[in-house]
Amino acid sequence: MRFSSRGRTSRQRGFVLGVALLLAVLYFALMELLLLDSTLSLQEAQRFRSRIMAATLAESAAELAAAGMVTKSGGEVQSEDAQGTMTGTYVRNGCCSFQLSGQSTSKGVPPASAHVRLQGRIEGNRVTIDYSTHSQ
Repeated sequence: MRFSSRGRTSRQRGFVLGVALLLAVLYFALMELLLLDSTLSLQEAQRFRSRIMAATLAESAAELAAAGMVTKSGGEVQSEDAQGTMTGTYVRNGCCSFQLSGQSTSKGVPPASAHVRLQGRIEGNRVTIDYSTHSQ
């Protein structure tokens, strides 16, 4: 009882008010830092998704171009969907060697591009891939 009924001076009230204002400023500064961190994380996640989608679309383009590669001597395929655009090319060199390539651009924020190239050979009905490159 004696503690709560003790009279306070204006100096003590000013100190308490100053500490309260300092804590409020620190709290809002912490919230701002968390907001900046979450914004940067979101942007990095969007870039990552865009790169993965571009790589996946490039591989899909190469696969689409490879359809019927044992019976065809070449071909090209182009496609576009909600994820992005892709172009695949199949070229058969002579009787036994081939080259597949796929290029894509994703529609992410920001857009990303990727390229896939496969080189190999065809022996009868058996397809062997000797070399592949993937780039973004």
